[in-house]
Amino acid sequence: MQGRDLPDQMAAFLARGERGLVEFRRDLHMHPELAFAETRTTQRVEERLRSAGLEPVRLPDGTGLVCDIGSGTGPTVALRGDIDALPMTDEKTDVPYRSTVPGAAHACGHDVHTTALLGAGLFLAQQARAGALPGRVRLLFQPAEELPGGARAVIEAGALEGVDRIFALHCDPRLLCGQVGLRVGPITAACDQLAVRLSGPGGHTARPHLTSDLVYALGKVVTELPAALSRRVDPRAGFSLVWGRVSAGSAPNVIPDDAVAEGTVRCLDDDAWHAAPDIVKELVESVVGGYRATAEVDYRRGVPPTVNEAESVRMLRDAVGQALGPEAVASTAQSLGGEDFAWYLEHVPGALARLGTHPPDATGPMLDLHRGTFDVDERAIGTGVRVFVSAALTALWEGARPGAPSAADDGALGDAALM
Repeated sequence: MQGRDLPDQMAAFLARGERGLVEFRRDLHMHPELAFAETRTTQRVEERLRSAGLEPVRLPDGTGLVCDIGSGTGPTVALRGDIDALPMTDEKTDVPYRSTVPGAAHACGHDVHTTALLGAGLFLAQQARAGALPGRVRLLFQPAEELPGGARAVIEAGALEGVDRIFALHCDPRLLCGQVGLRVGPITAACDQLAVRLSGPGGHTARPHLTSDLVYALGKVVTELPAALSRRVDPRAGFSLVWGRVSAGSAPNVIPDDAVAEGTVRCLDDDAWHAAPDIVKELVESVVGGYRATAEVDYRRGVPPTVNEAESVRMLRDAVGQALGPEAVASTAQSLGGEDFAWYLEHVPGALARLGTHPPDATGPMLDLHRGTFDVDERAIGTGVRVFVSAALTALWEGARPGAPSAADDGALGDAALM
């Protein structure tokens, strides 16, 4: 963080406002909204930003916001927070901020991400008014992270235009509150959906030779396709095909004339992700070809792998060390879960960090993501504010140095994308 008095200013800001941020998070937690329906959440964030003299702009679909802070000729750094909730029941019974919306819950920490980004924006607005920002910070309050499409909607709205670098945080209950997990390269995986539908003449199980025997053929697809993929894709790509649904037939003595298997395809390598649909279709055809079955492969893109750029991770490491101390930096494992922040990294360099939410003094079980009991140590909100602010200022000051590359320079952006 640039300026010797900045840590003191941040401490004073949180001393005055952290309680209010906690209450804001609890309000969001009580009123979760699903993908592309985050109307109230958008309004609440917009009101707070406008009260600080900022001018947020709603995305074309009406949910989500983009808000610029600062101006001038310096670089532009984007910070992303996702605002949507999950379609599941909040099972917490011992907190006053339990979800009041049936079938919706903030069980992935997006209420924390949103609140931390809001707090960072309010602090950075103070810095901008004092003339202390050597560039621009763009806040991206993104809808629909859980339903693929939110990040792409932000990009299609032009919110990445002029952005030199982007950062995001995601709650991680495996890390202690006060820790921030960093990793260079793939941190989350691509996540696609696959459906293989077989069709052909059915018949009596006494005469399988007169049929396509789709149950047997589907069994071959289910077992042989993952095995064949392991020999067609570099094992370092972390490629994984796991079936979640298999359906065929309705009677023990009838060979059906249709069958289906559905699953997910995940990988950590961008090249493997781009090649996967063609490889999968080729292998399915080769497996079922000997059974006179017709195969229809429905390969649905989800999100690419989130590949953190090395220089952006270095900036985050410096920022976390300055804001929280070097002991707060933690290494973090790769995850085969999907994260649509990856779409931003297809356009500009950046990095996703993991925000520790597990109470250091907790004695009970870990409150894991995507479970109805999920909750956080709310001190993570202040940690998130500090990290967002420090990351933005680190990137701005380094980008503002004489001769520093900018994304406005096509060559500089190309070089950065290769790092």
